[in-house]
Formats: sequence, C-alpha cells, structure tokens
Amino acid sequence: MRCIVLLGIGHTNAHVVREWIHSPIPDCRLVCVSNTPTATYSGMLPGTLAGQFQVNEMEIDLEALCLSAGAELMLAEVNELDTATSTLHFANAESLHFDVLSIGVGSMPAGWRDMQSESLVPIKPMNTFLDRLDGRLRQSIRSRAPHESCPLRISVVGGGVASIEVALCLQTRLRDQFKKESASIQILTAAIEIASELRPRSIRRLRQILGKRGITIVTNTKVTKVSDRTLDAFDGTQYQADCVIWATGAVAPPVLAQLSLPTDERGFIATESTLKTTAGWPIFAVGDSGTMIDDPTPKAGVYAVRQSPILWHNLQATLSGGELIPYVPQGDFLKLLNTGDGKALLQYKSLTFYGRWCWWLKTYIDKHFVKRFQVTGNVD
Repeated sequence: MRCIVLLGIGHTNAHVVREWIHSPIPDCRLVCVSNTPTATYSGMLPGTLAGQFQVNEMEIDLEALCLSAGAELMLAEVNELDTATSTLHFANAESLHFDVLSIGVGSMPAGWRDMQSESLVPIKPMNTFLDRLDGRLRQSIRSRAPHESCPLRISVVGGGVASIEVALCLQTRLRDQFKKESASIQILTAAIEIASELRPRSIRRLRQILGKRGITIVTNTKVTKVSDRTLDAFDGTQYQADCVIWATGAVAPPVLAQLSLPTDERGFIATESTLKTTAGWPIFAVGDSGTMIDDPTPKAGVYAVRQSPILWHNLQATLSGGELIPYVPQGDFLKLLNTGDGKALLQYKSLTFYGRWCWWLKTYIDKHFVKRFQVTGNVD
C-alpha cells in the first residue's frame, strides 16, 4: 500500500487531513507525524492571551482529526531522512517508509537559543506559550522584594505585527488576570521601524495606539544578552526586564537541518513553485518550512493557507503520475491585528481602519477557519 506522510500538522498539512475525510486516496495510507498531540492556530493566540477566547478554542485535537479521516497519528521526533530509501527515522519510534512526504513543521523565533535566562519566554512552541508565560509572570511577582515600588517590567523582543499583538494583548492579560494595572511593557526591535510589513499609515496608527496604552518602542536595538532581571543591547545599553518575551522573525527549526535537503540561506527547505523540493524527490515543503527559491514570500500563515489546495492536488498528482501545478503567491491580502481591547487594526491595500467591527471580522474569520479542523461532527 502506498503511503503519504505529513511531517508536522500546520495550516497546509492540516488541510490535507481535512480533504482526506471526504476524499481519501484509494489504496493509500495517510500518516501524520507530530511532536505534540494538538496544533495551535496562531491567529487566535493573541486573543487567547487577552482572555477573549478559551485555550481550547485555538487548539486542534490531532488525534480526533486523524481518527475522523482514517489517518494514523504518530507522536514522534524525527532525527533523520534517508532519501535513498524514502524513509524517516525517529528517536522514539520505528522507521517509516513513504511514497510522498510533505514537511510543514513551521518556524521558530530567531536568536533565542543563544540566550540562557529564566526570564526568557520564547513565543514558540505556541501550544505551551501561555503556561510558560504565566509561570514566569507569577515567579517574577513572587520574587520581587516587598520594598520594590516600580511596576512589573516586561520586554517584547521583535518588532513585527506578532510582537505588537502580543504586547497589546499581554497588557489586557496583566490587568484582568494578574491585577497589574501599572505594568511596564516595552517593544525592542533591531529594525528601524516596527511592523515594516505594513503601510506607513497603518504603522502611524499602531504607534498612536501603543503610545496611548503606554507601551514604549525602542528601534534599531539588537538584544545580545538576557539575564535574570536585565537585557543588554549591542550598543551597551542595559534595560530592566522581569520577563522577556522573544517574538523575533522566523528562522528554520533545527529539525530541518537533520533532513539533509537543499535549503535557502536561513535553513528553510528550498522548493520549486510546485512546493516540491528542488532536489527532485517526492518531497514537498509548505508553510514556513519551505521557501520558493524563484518567488520567496514572507513567513506568514496566510501563505500557508493559500498553499493548501495546491499541495492537495500535487500530492495526488505525484502518486498518479499527473502534472504538478504551481503555487502563485498573492500580491496583497487583508491584514488584521488584535489590539487586545476589543478592537483590531485592519489594513487592506491602501485602506486602514481601527475599531470594534474590525475585531468582530477578525474573530469571525479566525473561528470559522479553526473550526474546520476541530472535529465535533462538523468538518464541512
């Protein structure tokens, strides 16, 4: 029997499982490999951080999803890919042969592995982020001396939209769950401007929102060291921080280096426009895991979602000997940022809006998307 293996169940690979529920490929196994039993939908993480959603609303139960599809779920850590025999080897499970492999293990924040500090809380893995963050916040509050009158100090390292959402939604969490009205939050980024992926008008509006909320911005500052209560910048400046949330730009996770496939300069798997590896084997890399060498895109979930039907077609075509089709990235797309106050910032083309209706729209889109994979009897 032929076998399709999905390594990592991110946005794109999860779509294959969903399609399998309705249209399984005859005489073919579908095996899903993950190092966690749940997948976290990144679009709802800021809202969950702000207490707008329950944790289970942003989670996908992979066992239930695979069971509904008649697929197999392996909870395992990959340590080698043998392309000569089309076999994956694992640290804690038997080896697995495949006819087609799709890799979608995501990305990780850049730089944090070089830091060693109890105060450091990387945003990934996302499925444990809230627990790790709450643990650090509680520890910071307990360890403060009785005479310390200054507010709890939190730094968010990274200046992209994800970092800004985290900073704004964290402020709401501190107020509602930790009763810390006066906590100090700052964003530090090595870039010359925050949210550089947005248009100038949107950036100005974000700066207004952050300023009104008392969240400070420090640009052109690369963090080089994180200690228990401080962090150091490249220019020698030292900042006070009881908790450091690391949410920098994406780099390849270590597992990709173990697969011995062609990569780009950042370690992501190099692919053709069909999402197939440039090495020519029946291996695809999707979402953040892959980079189309001729037309690279930012590491953003919206691209992973749009790759889904392309991957599904090309997996089937690979098995049947059919023609693969290319993925053509969209030039622009709707952007929605949760600001943690029951509102959101919306950017579409040259338009920028900020208001409660933007949050309603974001919430509708996010909930509608994730419910497609939360198996409760409805997988349409």
